[in-house]
Amino acid sequence: MLDINTIERLDKIATPFYYYDVELFHKTVDHVAELARAHDIKVHYAIKANVERRLLEYISSKGFGADCVSGNEVLHAHSCGFPAGQIVYAGVGKSDKEIYDAMMLGIEAFNCESLQEIFVINEMAHLHGVKANISVRINPDIDAHTHKYVTTGLYENKFGISNHEFDKLIEFIQKSEHINFFGLHFHIGSQITRVKEVFSLECQRVNEIVKYFESKGLTVKNINLGGGLGVDYDDPDGSPIADFETWFNAISDNIIRRKDQAVHVEPGRSLVAQCASLISRVLFVKSGETKNFLIMDAGMNDLIRPALYGAYHKIENLSAAQRSFFPTYQAYDIVGPVCESSDVWGAGRLLPLSVRGDLMAIRSTGAYGQVMASRYNMKDLAPSVFSDMLDEAPEAVDYFNLSFRS
Repeated sequence: MLDINTIERLDKIATPFYYYDVELFHKTVDHVAELARAHDIKVHYAIKANVERRLLEYISSKGFGADCVSGNEVLHAHSCGFPAGQIVYAGVGKSDKEIYDAMMLGIEAFNCESLQEIFVINEMAHLHGVKANISVRINPDIDAHTHKYVTTGLYENKFGISNHEFDKLIEFIQKSEHINFFGLHFHIGSQITRVKEVFSLECQRVNEIVKYFESKGLTVKNINLGGGLGVDYDDPDGSPIADFETWFNAISDNIIRRKDQAVHVEPGRSLVAQCASLISRVLFVKSGETKNFLIMDAGMNDLIRPALYGAYHKIENLSAAQRSFFPTYQAYDIVGPVCESSDVWGAGRLLPLSVRGDLMAIRSTGAYGQVMASRYNMKDLAPSVFSDMLDEAPEAVDYFNLSFRS
């Protein structure tokens, strides 16, 4: 929960907007940087989680690399300070233009997800007289015990290369003259909360796969374990920083590596989710036959996760904290203004008695929030507001007290 002074300042800003707690963000990134040094693990930030320039510039300043899944992400990461030699480019569908641009930039490696993709990269590198580094994304068939829409490591998923193609893959790599085999890449899912169990199992399976590839004559110099560490959406104040210690310990305790092998991870959500809240205002309080509704000025166009995944975000009435220490509570369906029935923030949420104009915080929105926003219904995009730059934010306008000239 924000302090009263901050709430009073936020109440003067035009809504909706994304509020970034800069201090918490810095603490999170600094904590991961310290752990990475202690465990000798290389970190690539998965920038699909949030592409806000100020965040990326700070992350790159800590020596992290970037994990990108589109050509524009590659170019954006580079413009935010990530050296080309620390950018990896993943994703199941890279266009010829995207491959060419990344190749000419000189990125660290392409994380390849099909035999045909490797063939295309080899041919393009040949035509342009270069050698391209490739890592091969392997599908290890591990259940990450997370939402089906963010599970990526099962054989039934579209990601990675499965074991029935291993021998054909190895033979092609050994014959290709215009690619360098950089290593193996894995990513089993997102929002993983059974941290020790799942990531220990991943490492054990990775050990088996690395051993197989090396038995066939390929030296695996880089082992990229992907990301997936979850955050606490239920209690963001109780767990403001994700459990990176357990994640890194699970890796160090279970991965088998030589001194000449580098281990990489790709955190995204866990670095940025808790540092931001979507701040919105109650437009109307509406009483239905069986429900009470709070209609907000932020909608699924600003944050699509609840509509897309049924995702849960804690919602707080910031204004109520200023009115009473012992508020009366009521159940509300909290909804947005977009003309879709799925534009619902939460159903049956118990909140302090709320009124028109109340300031609301939708918590843990620093990941997959702004970056997935749209202008559906021709809504404006919610801007970023940083905790150390509140005076520069656009002020709210009281349209009932405007004076008009004829």
